[in-house]
Amino acid sequence: MAGARDYEARTVTLLEPITEKFGCEIYDVEYVKEGSEWYLRCYIDKPDGVNILDCENVSRALSDQLDEKDFIPDAYILEVSSPGLGRALKKDRHLKKSIGEAVELKTYRPIEKCKEFSGVLRSFDKDTVTIGTEEKEMVFQRSDVALIRLALDF
Repeated sequence: MAGARDYEARTVTLLEPITEKFGCEIYDVEYVKEGSEWYLRCYIDKPDGVNILDCENVSRALSDQLDEKDFIPDAYILEVSSPGLGRALKKDRHLKKSIGEAVELKTYRPIEKCKEFSGVLRSFDKDTVTIGTEEKEMVFQRSDVALIRLALDF
């Protein structure tokens, strides 16, 4: 039986030509269960930001492709949207694009008696993420990081 990662990967394959056609790019795809409902969430973006028409066009075209291929056996809700202003930085390409931007970082466990940090994203590699705060530069192990997102107000 295929799992969520497989459904996401197969959705990306269907989504790539659709987003290209409408001048967008794929930001992220996730297949998640919330309560009793499954959601297939597709986040799209473009340099000037996406609008409702972009989301509608991509959603309709993707829905047709998903119906045709029918590789997800569960009932699910398809959502196509912008990743938002306070977007999560999940992938290396998201981090790379956000170097020099203000971010909020949350850790799984307290570090220096704190689990939430704000600063400017300075650098990252496969093991660490570095942010500059007003006081100092802080290096976090990626395994300790629960969430990094763009800061809405810094």
